[in-house]
Amino acid sequence: MIASARSAGPDPASGNPCRIIYLSQLFDPEPTFKGLGFIKALRDRGIEAEVVTGFPNYPGGKVYPGHRIRPLLRQRMDGVEVTRLAMYPSHDQSAVRRILCYLSFFFTSLAYLLFRARRADLIYVYYPSLTAGLAAVAAKLFRRTPIVLDIQDMWPDSLGASGMMKNPALLAVVNFFCGVLYRGCDHIIVLSPGFRSLLIQRGVPAEKVSVIYNWAEETALPTTAALPAGYHADDGLRLLFAGNMGAAQGLEAVLQAAALVQKSRSDVTFLFMGGGTERPVLEDLAGRLGLTNTRFLPRVPLAEVQAFLAAADCLLVHLKDEPLFRITIPSKTQAYLYAGRPILMAVRGDAADLVLRAAAGLTATPEDPADLAAKVLELAAMNADERAAMGARGRSFYHDQLSARIGIDAIAAMIRRFRR
Repeated sequence: MIASARSAGPDPASGNPCRIIYLSQLFDPEPTFKGLGFIKALRDRGIEAEVVTGFPNYPGGKVYPGHRIRPLLRQRMDGVEVTRLAMYPSHDQSAVRRILCYLSFFFTSLAYLLFRARRADLIYVYYPSLTAGLAAVAAKLFRRTPIVLDIQDMWPDSLGASGMMKNPALLAVVNFFCGVLYRGCDHIIVLSPGFRSLLIQRGVPAEKVSVIYNWAEETALPTTAALPAGYHADDGLRLLFAGNMGAAQGLEAVLQAAALVQKSRSDVTFLFMGGGTERPVLEDLAGRLGLTNTRFLPRVPLAEVQAFLAAADCLLVHLKDEPLFRITIPSKTQAYLYAGRPILMAVRGDAADLVLRAAAGLTATPEDPADLAAKVLELAAMNADERAAMGARGRSFYHDQLSARIGIDAIAAMIRRFRR
């Protein structure tokens, strides 16, 4: 079942809003997709949420300045009630410390849901944290509060694909608890048709799973033609990769493609913007390959990203050729469509299908430098009007199929089904 794009509108029961607990280990000011803006948009649709979360420490694993971990802290953020619970902060490479981070939030959130939380119509679990969902399931045994699970990351598959967890026995344990979670929740929202198919293969009833696509951060599009810092007037065709540079992105293949392109054309520039554990490795590889057509730009605040996307001639998505990535849709896909620039999609499966449906770019074989280089050269051979038409089709597709209004309306309608 793919969620309808029809508008949910405001809650008809004026003065008697639907009340939910929004349970997520990450929340503002941490970078998270469905954060404060999402909660405020639900409020505009007549759904009041209490956010139950941890103390901000992601991605560095250090508690943010101005915050101090304590057993419980209640605060209001733009009129939204936020309850922060103690947990062990860690997001480094240590599996033990990461497990402690997740387990600590499981215990504190379970205690809160059982003994301190006010009555709600629904617990909405925003997931990649398995343990947050298990806390809601355990609390449901006593409080009978329905649960909607919003899956952004497919466990245990993503743990193995990212290299975070390689022990088969531990992966089997995680898989068991994922099954407990899926059985215990009342409905599941996923971000792609592939996620839905995989859950159905694993025994989740089809009627229990809905696809609601993610949307972009709909910041204002740039109104100036000035080049952002790090862009040069003589770049030629600018191919931009924006985002995390980790092991999952497999960007070594893109640098090898840049080396092939460099032999054919001097008017193509590969730009990499952002941070990540692999960035130093990639910069070193670019030097060893003698690349003069490649440049690394620093990470910029989210509010500034659109200027970089708009000034590029095409935008790159690349992930390793793993089975999991064939059923996911990287969040930058929606951001790129919203920006209205042609996309080179080097990811198999659902993400490639989305770009082809939108007629918004080209697809390439991931981890295949020769094919990547060929598709970059194909884009470079097009005239500016052809590329502009691709970008315009992508932007139109985004507004018609993937906008925040469409996604949040669908989620609001889903939540109201469980109103008691």
